[in-house]
Amino acid sequence: MEYLVPPGLYAIGEPTPDDPVVVTANYKMSYDLVRRALAGRNAWLLVLETYGINVWCAAGKGTFGTGELVRRIAATGLAGVVSHRRLLLPILGAAGVSAHEVARRSGFTIRYAAIRADELPQFLDNGMVTTPAMRELSFTFPERLVLVPVEILHAMTSAAVVTICLFACGFFAAGPSGGMKAAIAYLGALAGGVVIGPLLLPWLPTRSFSVKGAIVGLAWSVAWYLLAGGREWGAATTIAAFLALPAVSAFYTLNFTGCTPFTSRTGVRREMRAALPVMGGALAASGLLLVLGRFF
Repeated sequence: MEYLVPPGLYAIGEPTPDDPVVVTANYKMSYDLVRRALAGRNAWLLVLETYGINVWCAAGKGTFGTGELVRRIAATGLAGVVSHRRLLLPILGAAGVSAHEVARRSGFTIRYAAIRADELPQFLDNGMVTTPAMRELSFTFPERLVLVPVEILHAMTSAAVVTICLFACGFFAAGPSGGMKAAIAYLGALAGGVVIGPLLLPWLPTRSFSVKGAIVGLAWSVAWYLLAGGREWGAATTIAAFLALPAVSAFYTLNFTGCTPFTSRTGVRREMRAALPVMGGALAASGLLLVLGRFF
């Protein structure tokens, strides 16, 4: 996940000065997908320095941008390699690139080809014309499902630490069964935010990712209350569970905004400013209630 391709100009097949120049990021997966799509063809591949970030995210961060594109054109001597002055860019890179500025500073014009790398052959065979389908980005159930393992991997380290800490606290408070219950309650909320929330994304109400996650967490709270014998809990423990578990699920579903095709940096920041203090407050209140319920 941390493998970077050196930026520069690469040859696919045996390209001539007349063959197209495709631009991509030096994120290994992006690079490989473009190479795979263009296998059997002759083309130039101009790889930008995005520090191992994919095209879409790098465009948002500015590394897949006007300045880097102009610098890479000059650094590779592209003007002396090809006879034309056309660059084919992925549509999701448009947010970071000013086409008229690139033309002014380098002499190369930009044409946005398609969203997905596997649509490049059709684009080239279609006379470099982008069809409406090439401009549409789907986010279906299977496409969300394939992202879940990545989200789980990202959460593993912190989740392991939190699980151990919760088990230890539950163990000292109520023995081994208490430790297991605390750990399972947290892991269930984590699974709700990392797995269930993303998979049910279109069907959960509201546009807020944190609220979507909180709804899943609330459902898990009810299920855990019934499964773990919640009728025997005191009022403080019950309220604490119904505060903490939705907050955990909400946090992980909010984190999924980085995987979706319909969020914006400003929107995510706005939601984070509103949601994170609420999550933190819910967790703090939950911890306080557990302490008070233990001693009073």
